[in-house]
Amino acid sequence: MKKLIVILLLFGIASAFGQRIKDIAYITGESSDQIIGYGLVVGLAGSGDTQRSTFTIQSVTSMLKRFGITVTQDNMQTRNVAAVMVTATLNSSLKPGAKFDVTVSSMGDASSLQGGTLLMTPLSDMSGRVYGYAQGALSVGGFDIRTPTGNRISRNQALAGRVPMGGILQLPLDAASIPSKEINVYLREPDITTSNNIANAINTKFGGNIALAKDGAEVKVAVPADKQNNIVSFLSDLESITVQKDEVAKVVLDERTGTVVAGSNVKILPASITHGNLNITIRSYPIISQPGAFSNGTTQVFNNLIPYVTQDSTNTIAIQGATTVQQVAAALNSLKVSPQDIISIFQALKKAGALIGELVII
Repeated sequence: MKKLIVILLLFGIASAFGQRIKDIAYITGESSDQIIGYGLVVGLAGSGDTQRSTFTIQSVTSMLKRFGITVTQDNMQTRNVAAVMVTATLNSSLKPGAKFDVTVSSMGDASSLQGGTLLMTPLSDMSGRVYGYAQGALSVGGFDIRTPTGNRISRNQALAGRVPMGGILQLPLDAASIPSKEINVYLREPDITTSNNIANAINTKFGGNIALAKDGAEVKVAVPADKQNNIVSFLSDLESITVQKDEVAKVVLDERTGTVVAGSNVKILPASITHGNLNITIRSYPIISQPGAFSNGTTQVFNNLIPYVTQDSTNTIAIQGATTVQQVAAALNSLKVSPQDIISIFQALKKAGALIGELVII
């Protein structure tokens, strides 16, 4: 079967057409807050925590006491409950009554959270102040099915899920006020060239020299006098400005999945690549020795192991230089190798100085 190596071209596509400032930076006053809570997921089909997770049993017992039901922990045998941690990241501009998504992750030894329902869970910040509550049915993007005989079928992650819009904010978050005379624009990914492009685009949009790039991460903007009475309108116009984002030549390698993502600025200098595989297979040929009749002998089994060695034909290609990701992909596809081999080839090219770009391994 012919193998096809696909190198994803993601970086540089958006930047070729420009990006809005709101997509690559944030403005003074914008921030996020993280909240966390401990809760219980019920309704599991026997895939919840076992007796070994004592904190789950304690939590169920405490919860039932609130409803006037007293049950000793020794009599608690349920497998339909799992202890979980509930987390969420909130925009500081949210107001009380706003709904938000929460992430639910198993704490104990449950095998799956599929089909479960999160019970009302208080969510607090680091200081312990409760800002909201979360409750609702879980959406799990995987499954984990086990049979009594030990067979198992699983896909993706079944011990973490989300409750879409399951959280409700009760208290306002601490949000910084927006200054009316001078604001700062902060890049999500600092870059000197992008920072300068933002300043130039703002000056072109509003005229004058109201914007100045302080460094690769910050641009100071003086709000024009005629815009200070309506700062929200000014910010709306500012964050909608399209700018050219400068991308670093980068190749990202995910060794766990064999994924290779290369940026549009990646180049490969002239190089020669040789790739070959040596496969060793050991096969077993049992030989049975049967004694003769009335000899009082015993049957003997000799396991004869015979190794077989096969070597794939070695492929060698010469790259005269590749200036685009398409050329890189075409050159490496000609080797007919697996994604894991592609990762090794990229690493070797980097060490040889033939890869122009940053190599990131995750």
